[in-house]
Amino acid sequence: MNRTKYILVLLLVNLSLFSCKSSLPPTTEISFEQKLRNLFPTADISAIQVNDHFTESYRLILKQPLDHNNPDAGTFDHYVYISHSDYSQPTVLVTEGYSAKHRTYELSTLLKANQVMVEYRFYGKSRPNPIPWKYLTNDQAIQDYHLLVTKLKKIYTNKWISTGISKGGETVLIYKSQYPKDMDAAVSYVAPLINTREDPRTEEHIATVGSKECRTKITNFQRLLLTQREALLKEIDQHSRKKKMSFTKVPSEEALEYAVLEFPFSFWQWGGKCDEIPNGNADAATLFTYLNKVVGISFYNDKTYHNLLPSYYQHMIELGYYGFDSTPVQDLIKVVKQPTNMRFAPKNVLMVYDKDYIKKVRNYVENEGDHIIYIYGEYDPWGACSPTPKPHVNALKMVLPKGSHSTRIKNFSKEDQRKIYDKLQTWLSKDD
Repeated sequence: MNRTKYILVLLLVNLSLFSCKSSLPPTTEISFEQKLRNLFPTADISAIQVNDHFTESYRLILKQPLDHNNPDAGTFDHYVYISHSDYSQPTVLVTEGYSAKHRTYELSTLLKANQVMVEYRFYGKSRPNPIPWKYLTNDQAIQDYHLLVTKLKKIYTNKWISTGISKGGETVLIYKSQYPKDMDAAVSYVAPLINTREDPRTEEHIATVGSKECRTKITNFQRLLLTQREALLKEIDQHSRKKKMSFTKVPSEEALEYAVLEFPFSFWQWGGKCDEIPNGNADAATLFTYLNKVVGISFYNDKTYHNLLPSYYQHMIELGYYGFDSTPVQDLIKVVKQPTNMRFAPKNVLMVYDKDYIKKVRNYVENEGDHIIYIYGEYDPWGACSPTPKPHVNALKMVLPKGSHSTRIKNFSKEDQRKIYDKLQTWLSKDD
């Protein structure tokens, strides 16, 4: 074969090979949904509404172990909501303290991040019936998060940030104390770390926050409610019939007294305005409307009582809670002689308070808890129980002047927002 024919044959062979290669099907990238199904083969996975910057969103119902130390104990249906943005973006883990509602959190929007929202075990739709109370512990819940994150890191390999609000923010800190390497950063909103079953620091806060004039108006309003007891009970009755609420677990008169005792806490917690507090000239309807706006009488109806049993159980065995100062209205109290939040905890269930559990968490985050941002409002009573990281700890605590339990990063000044963002960005930019 001469040289010209040889080159021609080689050219034809190469073209043939190229043609064969190009006719092969292209490599197909596995879809995000399929990756989830591969990771969680026994989960019920369904697409849900896509919000904001996300491109896909899914609800996962996991078969979560009741007891991570004993697989034979069985499982419960655990609801998780995953919203996908981009594999190259960070992932925000939302540790809900209660039930979960599919929505976008502040940090997820800020970072254009992927979001994994986890309903707390035994709350909302993740509540078994009946509740096996002995498995409702923070340690078991933290194992839920750790197991989930460990699996999802096979998909999301960029930075991870945990976040939560109130009890959810407290869960962020507990998780951080047990698995400090799981997250690259944490942002805890308005989270208390409570010292006792009913921490007196919240009462001390309420006795000093705001102006003396405002605190006096609060006390006068509390007394006004109880001096017009019968008229207020009629208002509660009318309201409950209209809203189809029942008060068999906490009778309406007891509910009224607890709402009166609760009023100062809720007023400062949710940013009440002193000039809106009704005075002695107000009629019963006006008094009830304002009490209902600040406290919410529905808090004591049978449905809410049932829904919050897991919360009170946890508060009474590990987390602690706040107490009530009945001194300003003691002479007007008829039913609630010894107010306590144990009243709203499950009955006929053994509850022994572990006084050291949260103290260990506090000790860790204050002395070792690097890469945590704390967000608080100055007037929020829960802030009285906030941790304060030591100077050597690489953390940032921000308190919004006159802020409430609704305080978020967006409520701070532009300068303070930049301080928060810069700190967060520094941590997320750091190589492992």
